[in-house]
Amino acid sequence: MTNASHTDPYPHPAGGWGSVKEVGAALLTEGVLFKGGGLMLHQNKTEGYACVGCAWAKPANPHPFEFCESGAKATAWEITSKKIGADFFSQHTLAELRTWSDHELESVGRLTVPLRWDPASDRYVETSWDAAFAAIGAELRPMAPGSVVFYSSGRASLETSYMYQLAARMYGNNNLPDSSNMCHESTSVALPKTIGVPIGTVVLDDFEQADCIFFFGQNVGTNSPRMLHQLQEARKRGIPVITFNPLRETGLLHFANPQSPADMLTPAETQITTQYLQVKAGGDSAALMGLCKALIEADDAAQAAGNARVLDAPFLAGHTSGFDDFAGAARATSWLDIERESSLGRADLETAAQTYARAERVIGIFGMGLTQHRHGVQNVQMLSNFLLLRGNIGKPGAGICPVRGHSNVQGQRTVGITEKPELAPLAQLKKQYGFEPPRHKGLNTVTACEGLLDGSVKAFISLGGNFLRAAPDTDVLEPAWGKLRLSVQIATKLNRSHLVPGAVSYLLPCLGRIEIDRQASGEQAVSVEDSTGCMHGSRGRAEPAADTLRSEPAIVAALARAMLPPERFALAPWDAWVADYAEVRNAIAETYPEIFHDFNARMWQPGGFRRPVPAAQRVWKTPNGLANFITPATLLEDPDQASPRDDVLRMFTIRSDSQFNTTIYNEDDRFRGIYGGRRVLLVNAIDIIRLGFAEGALVDVHGVAPDGIERRVNGLRLVGYDVPPGCIAGYYPECNPLLPLAHHAVESMVPAGKSIAVRLVKAAA
Repeated sequence: MTNASHTDPYPHPAGGWGSVKEVGAALLTEGVLFKGGGLMLHQNKTEGYACVGCAWAKPANPHPFEFCESGAKATAWEITSKKIGADFFSQHTLAELRTWSDHELESVGRLTVPLRWDPASDRYVETSWDAAFAAIGAELRPMAPGSVVFYSSGRASLETSYMYQLAARMYGNNNLPDSSNMCHESTSVALPKTIGVPIGTVVLDDFEQADCIFFFGQNVGTNSPRMLHQLQEARKRGIPVITFNPLRETGLLHFANPQSPADMLTPAETQITTQYLQVKAGGDSAALMGLCKALIEADDAAQAAGNARVLDAPFLAGHTSGFDDFAGAARATSWLDIERESSLGRADLETAAQTYARAERVIGIFGMGLTQHRHGVQNVQMLSNFLLLRGNIGKPGAGICPVRGHSNVQGQRTVGITEKPELAPLAQLKKQYGFEPPRHKGLNTVTACEGLLDGSVKAFISLGGNFLRAAPDTDVLEPAWGKLRLSVQIATKLNRSHLVPGAVSYLLPCLGRIEIDRQASGEQAVSVEDSTGCMHGSRGRAEPAADTLRSEPAIVAALARAMLPPERFALAPWDAWVADYAEVRNAIAETYPEIFHDFNARMWQPGGFRRPVPAAQRVWKTPNGLANFITPATLLEDPDQASPRDDVLRMFTIRSDSQFNTTIYNEDDRFRGIYGGRRVLLVNAIDIIRLGFAEGALVDVHGVAPDGIERRVNGLRLVGYDVPPGCIAGYYPECNPLLPLAHHAVESMVPAGKSIAVRLVKAAA
């Protein structure tokens, strides 16, 4: 494979004319320049459609254009004028299509007809919906329920997700992995132990009252650009923003608002970060311990001098447990260890701590830079510790704010997509539907992959997503994926997971969220949950790509009919649900009355309606009824992996500004100045020289793991970049073959893609 990438530094802020140009180019490329422009007036608006990209909150009083560059690209990608049917596959075998890039595969357009893999020709051929479901049911009915996986990506609606989890449990398993397993599961494991809820405590109104913001491992400029509006407004009020991130990202540095005439017609721009600390990949617990140590020692000194306390003593005494043990550990931790593991200087950490100490209302924002580590759960707990020291959880303008990725990934969990039976309302489902739900733990992403490798997983049903490409250990996993007895993929566009068929494989095209969904009772609406725990209605506005498409709820109901015994299928009103999604919402409200009472009436409330978050009112739903400090077990990123030294480097995976999850809109990354290809590594210039290479050289990257499996990605070009020494960055999902399946977060089992031990060698000729 050739590598034609080149670099050209991008000197402009995030947003601005660069984003306007990119949005126009995306709409033009997809052939929807005028159609898309009109549709996007309804994006993230009440009575409009929820963005199919990120899950950032939707305001009650939206901007005239309540979308960002990334969201506009996601819309253009879904409503594209390009379509493919059976004629496309008559021209291309799956073996040929496997040589195409991720971008090339999705860019051919929307899938329009149900397809069956024909092993004799190695092509997908058109089939009827009835024939597809009959064949799928014939495979699933005799299978052992534990051998079947029901995966879901993060964009399926609340209605579809509820139906999907019910169908899986009626079938007989809790094998419901989803994309949370790959990203924020560390959050939902960590926070219940510290503050008693699995989600964040911050809503949009808190940004208006905050007087300091801390960022950890979250690239707002590409992953949730609409948040830049809140950050810009905060900065205009003089609010300090402290950022911890290995790379200096454009969106975290400066922003020009495309909706502001002053920003667009003058050189005006807003500096986002006031102090930028380039923490070493995997050094987050150490950095947070440094902040906490500085605060605790300053508080000790204040008490000794008889001055006002630095810490919130009344809050600590009345609301928390474990402070004394944590404070003792912080005092005992040496600055030498903190500096070594974080790559940050004591003076810089103390400066950040002083800024924090002067603030009364602080928001702590984080993303996968904290969660996708061996100690990802600990990282989140350390951020919680940091915020608790000064009572910055449970009061206006303060709190912890995990930024979720896909547009309803948090909501899927809320309505039962979980492999953990203790988190699902099984007793209520039994009462409501009259069946005995399975009580055994299901498969998550990692254990589903293990089941694929050992052959115990026989069938894989995928509600959206690109599991094979998103999962770790790609080159190890792919041969096992091809040994599946049954593969069923529900999708809007073609991707790599569709091209490695099992013995029996079906590709079922569905409506996108932006499209009008017409059912027996008329046009339907769906609902989603955003990152702040608020629920929103979403109504499609575009005509469907083809009249042969079916909605996700209709496909799930048909799968349930095909795979369940008739008497089990009859326990739920599947046909009525498909005819009128309001009936699904009534069922959700019956299952989860505390969250979803009056669901149909409240779903169109401007700004959404919020699920109960007791910690936001300082009600701690923990076993001891208090917010808990949890002392970290270690500051080392991963004692099982080699440390960054000599020729072993610590890789962390990144996404580009033209990417959402595994979807690649184009192969440029303009914010980082990389064009013409993604097969590059960002490396500290000193490391390039130290390792005996030259900038621009081609290298092969070898994984360094103790399991004896050879892992490698060949032919990546070295780009000198401002990266902490000993660390390198490479693109996801291209670098997933280097991530061992066993290298995952303790407790949450999130693949630790932000810290992978690798070695560089000269590229083979």
